[in-house]
Amino acid sequence: MSFSTLVKDELCRVELHNETCCMKSEIFGVILTGNLFSNEKNNRNIKMVTENAAFARRIYSTVRKVYGISPEVAIRRSSRLKKHVSYSVIFASMQLINKMLYDFGISAFSDKNNPAKKTLRKVCCKKSFLRAAFLSGGSISDPEKTYHLEISTRNCFCAELIRELLQEYGINVKIIVRKGNYVAYIKEGENIVDFLNIIGAHGALMELENVRILKDMRNSVNRIVNCETANLEKTVNASVRQVENIRFIRSSIGLDKLPENLVEIANLRLEYSEASLKELGEMLHPRLGKSGVNHRLRKLDEIADQLRDNLKRNTAK
Repeated sequence: MSFSTLVKDELCRVELHNETCCMKSEIFGVILTGNLFSNEKNNRNIKMVTENAAFARRIYSTVRKVYGISPEVAIRRSSRLKKHVSYSVIFASMQLINKMLYDFGISAFSDKNNPAKKTLRKVCCKKSFLRAAFLSGGSISDPEKTYHLEISTRNCFCAELIRELLQEYGINVKIIVRKGNYVAYIKEGENIVDFLNIIGAHGALMELENVRILKDMRNSVNRIVNCETANLEKTVNASVRQVENIRFIRSSIGLDKLPENLVEIANLRLEYSEASLKELGEMLHPRLGKSGVNHRLRKLDEIADQLRDNLKRNTAK
């Protein structure tokens, strides 16, 4: 079962406590998001099609509670995939349609309608509308893979309304046009968590938060490991270079030609090639800090480079 299905199943169990305003807002969200108005000749109706049986039952019972009229229900099974079932909730009664048109401020069956926002005056109604919009046209990616939530609608006004409502909660929403649909989407994990909290998907919210925490921990561990690996690689490369330079100096002029302090650190580096600067400093008498040890080793590098340059010039002559 996909994460979207889990979220929608949870939303279908959210109780409205018989608040008529919130029920109307849910119906409004479903109809507006799905752009469900049919204006075919002699067939004006409102038809919602879904593969989620719980969602179909919720809309059916909500419409019946609010308007006292039962919509028609049709079940269709795919001929190719017998397990593939779709549910159609059809509002064919003109009495029912006229009541809903009046409540939502829609005067006729038209693609150019901009429904009135009077239905969404209360905070609870706004949440109900957003919940229904997600149930009708929303999807959310598996948080283990990526953070992405979107609501797709053929109604431009609906997409703008969703963005406007979510901006009131400080949620960043963007809209794109994809295959003739207007898609309002959220990418940030924190904003998706806030959205799930608004629409009442608290179980999914906790699961998403757990995934975010685990991903953050893994990322932190990976950053630490990568940093340690890079530092270790840098230390090893520096040690190899220093040992090569000291051996070159020893074979060229001999270490006894160097100052006493450089001879001491050179012998320690040759003997303890894997030791860190701090460890080398603690072996010196008197002890020396990392910067002091690094300074002496740089001096040895400079001497080796100078000897190589002299060797090249003499060879060229």
